[in-house]
Amino acid sequence: MPNARVFHPLRNRPDIMKLTTWNINSVRLRIDHVTRFLAEEAPDVLCLQEIKCVEDSFPAKALREAGYEYQAISGQAGYHGVAIVSRLPLNKIEKREFCGKGDARHIAATLPGGMRVHNFYVPAGGDEPDPAKNDKFAHKLDFLDEMAAWFDDLGPRSKSILVGDLNIAPHEHDVWSHKQLLKVVSHTPVEVERLEKVVASHGWVDVAREIVPETEKLYTWWSYRARDWRTSNRGRRLDHIWVSPALKGPALSGGRDAFTIHDDARGWERPSDHAPVSLKFAL
Repeated sequence: MPNARVFHPLRNRPDIMKLTTWNINSVRLRIDHVTRFLAEEAPDVLCLQEIKCVEDSFPAKALREAGYEYQAISGQAGYHGVAIVSRLPLNKIEKREFCGKGDARHIAATLPGGMRVHNFYVPAGGDEPDPAKNDKFAHKLDFLDEMAAWFDDLGPRSKSILVGDLNIAPHEHDVWSHKQLLKVVSHTPVEVERLEKVVASHGWVDVAREIVPETEKLYTWWSYRARDWRTSNRGRRLDHIWVSPALKGPALSGGRDAFTIHDDARGWERPSDHAPVSLKFAL
């Protein structure tokens, strides 16, 4: 979506937090992209997915020098991995393993004021959308079922934020062609149904689709296979920011100007195939 700079009442207020989620597709390979983004956009909290490194190899020093002293990392050698880096203190850091796979796909931390951030990297699911034929797809469905069961236990007053690469584009206009992608992993009805169960498990609010009408195309990912990704614009909305019911008011208080898909970063040299997604909301 366009990054127009217009006046908005949330801008430059000290009681506003800016949070960004980004599948970086190797944080060490793209650390210059990360530090550039932090310098230009200055989020208070950055949630990264697919960092593809263990904790000891995470570029912690470069991020501290960029002003992000507080860091929570769940790494894995060469695969997966998630991290939260912040200018605000992080407390009660938790790493949860899903499906007994040993994968680093979740990390959570509590921000000042009691807001709990859950950062997820949901399995992509492979190419064949049949759990009987494709173990990766079966794993993805099981992962979503476990997410739904876990969040069903959250209390109604929890102040929670769920972000990350969920690897599902749930709505018709979250993909470039609903009809052509109905049998393509990330947009199949069985995946969408499972994601809806995760949403229902805690009454999660999909911020993007509360702010931007479902009739409007909205993407956060563009394949590397596209020779000219911007012209073809065959994207999918795989990256999400959700909030619990207790945070719906603050999350939506800034309206459309408070939500940004930074698609310019997709055009940087050797980019991630995902664009960063940001939200500003009242603390």
